[in-house]
Amino acid sequence: MKYIIAFLCLIALVVGIYVMTDKKGSETTPASTTDKSQATTNQKAKLTLAPPVAKKVPYEITTHGNTRIDNYYWMRDDTRTDPEVIAHLEAENEYKEAMLGGTKALQQKLYDEMVNRLEKDKSTVPYRLGDYYYYVRFTSEQEYPVYARKKGNLEAEEEVLLDVNQLAKGHDYFNVAAAEVSPDHKLLAYTDDSVGRRIYTIRFKDLSSNKALQDTLVNTTGSVVWANDNETVFYIKKDPQTLLGYQVYRHKLGTPQDKDVLVYEETDSSYYTNIMKTTDGSLIEIGHYSTETKGQSFLEADNPTGQFKKFYPLEDGHEYSIYKTGDYFYILTNYKAKNFRLMKVRKDKHDKIDAWEEVIPHREDTQITGVTPFKDYIAITERQNGLMTIRIMNIKDGSFKSVEFNDPAYSAQFSTNKDFSSQYLRYEYSSLTTPDSIYQFNMETGESTLLKQDKILDNFDSTNYSSERLFIEARDGARVPVSLVYKNDKFKQDGTNPLYQYGYGSYGATFDPRFRSNWLSLLDRGFVVAIAHIRGSQMLGRQWYEDGKMFNKINTFTDFIDVTDGLIKQKYAAQDKVFIAGGSAGGLLMGAVVNRAPEKYRGVAAHVPFVDVVTTMLDESIPLTTNEFDEWGNPKNKDSYDYMLSYSPYDNVKAQEYPHMLVTTGLHDSQVQYFEPMKWVAKLREYKTGDNQLLLHTNMEAGHGGTSGRFRRLKQTAMEYSFFLDILKSPN
Repeated sequence: MKYIIAFLCLIALVVGIYVMTDKKGSETTPASTTDKSQATTNQKAKLTLAPPVAKKVPYEITTHGNTRIDNYYWMRDDTRTDPEVIAHLEAENEYKEAMLGGTKALQQKLYDEMVNRLEKDKSTVPYRLGDYYYYVRFTSEQEYPVYARKKGNLEAEEEVLLDVNQLAKGHDYFNVAAAEVSPDHKLLAYTDDSVGRRIYTIRFKDLSSNKALQDTLVNTTGSVVWANDNETVFYIKKDPQTLLGYQVYRHKLGTPQDKDVLVYEETDSSYYTNIMKTTDGSLIEIGHYSTETKGQSFLEADNPTGQFKKFYPLEDGHEYSIYKTGDYFYILTNYKAKNFRLMKVRKDKHDKIDAWEEVIPHREDTQITGVTPFKDYIAITERQNGLMTIRIMNIKDGSFKSVEFNDPAYSAQFSTNKDFSSQYLRYEYSSLTTPDSIYQFNMETGESTLLKQDKILDNFDSTNYSSERLFIEARDGARVPVSLVYKNDKFKQDGTNPLYQYGYGSYGATFDPRFRSNWLSLLDRGFVVAIAHIRGSQMLGRQWYEDGKMFNKINTFTDFIDVTDGLIKQKYAAQDKVFIAGGSAGGLLMGAVVNRAPEKYRGVAAHVPFVDVVTTMLDESIPLTTNEFDEWGNPKNKDSYDYMLSYSPYDNVKAQEYPHMLVTTGLHDSQVQYFEPMKWVAKLREYKTGDNQLLLHTNMEAGHGGTSGRFRRLKQTAMEYSFFLDILKSPN
């Protein structure tokens, strides 16, 4: 989805015996005269620094008879080459560096902490495919992964398929999105992006000779699927302006890209398109999906020159996904089932919905969220009262087995399951106190075996931390789930601890509580870290999502504020030490929250924030806009325009004292264009009162996901943490 970030860099603050000053300057913890003097000196130095002042060029936007004046519209440059725009971004970066100049030692300390916790020589759990065991590993101080395999057994000699460290040399940014081996295991197709715009090039490699093939496919989404003939691949081309993947092509190795065959074109710009292959390897599938409609077309993988056909016609509001095993398709569908149900149909009757048979019925209190098919089993993930469960159905007799979990708040999901005939399901498990773990579940016996758990170095002991799950009542009576974690010897439920509160709340994306080693830098300094599972996610089922989108969007913002109030009331946090963060659509959340309740927050981190909602959604040339109408509304309709205008962060900036704010963006962001946060900061500078800091950091070489490289990306995290630590005036 447009503004989702698999997971964001989060912000740290210090607490303990050091000085901490609230927004009004009153001390809350004793400190030495020297510390206070140094803090005062630093503050005076900052006050002498003048932030960049953007020029104002009035630009009129008239919609439904309403005229808005955008003084900073000039900042948009789709080529990203305008000297004046680049100069202003660089001036903002220089100002940010100057304002954080006194934190350089702290930034290095935080960075060292985070890096020292990481296992340097690390690999994934190998999975078997054919005669090979495939895995990905990191070595020592390398930033990027190495894709490798071994033939026959894990003691065999390693064969390196792709060393991304070598490919990344000479690039400020580099990302490999996919690496797919041909069915006969002789060829590798991989996709790379060296800009951060998420426009990928597909390349090929002969694994026997270790040489690159001449075939190069440009301007793709980064997905590639092999047909079973080992010489044909399918991929998706992007529209160069909107960046929407909309054309599916067939490519035969050894032929130029301009000879590739267009096999499907999506003409409705409100739909996304993806491609995949069934677990049994028999079908190639094209996925068609918008916010509220989802379906698939398929083609026999043995017949790549054949025609794709719809599994079932697309219907507004109907979402279905298909999973093939044997002579049956299993269908996860919301047909007459808001929280989805599982059905099945013989493959020759797939397009007759009356022939679909119910396997797992719809339940009001449980949402089916995922399916993985095997030859003899069907594995499903379900969410009940916000907690994930995994159940396994034996296809032969219809019996079920369940995977048990014990933590009060956790994350559980399917891992890599490539072996269709296996009796073992691999799943991932993590909690706020348990590092990421890979388990193997014997679907025949019901036993789970731990295969690997991430090693957290630097004397980490999970028993030193505790997590809780609670519900906080929102202003309209809804009960909002909250997951939180703290360090036992640093936490007292007396209203003195600083709080880091994270939220997202859009697209039905649900951020389950899982382990984040970077958060230890918060927890070890006395922070309570909380995830507010606000409306707009699907934490409590499909209705929870619908109650936080379109004309219910404001619930997302008020839920977040009410969670803050609830945590303070229950004495999990100090009223004057609340810090919040969110990215992308979560950045929209940050902007809306600080417009509505700025006095509740000490500091804010807004990452790649979607803040100019109305103007962006009015412009269908901006990447991915048209796919979002069912999420936010179409402002070309007056009712949607009026509602969106009521909360759009950019349009609702006003003269008031805002919290300390750090805003981050990437020049090449393909999802939230750089000019949204750039304009927002300029307008905030114009209107905000008081002396609280407002900093803009632009990564000039990256996009929506930030810097590439497993260590380099931590530099920005350390910078963000130090920003908040500096606000608390701690010398630590």
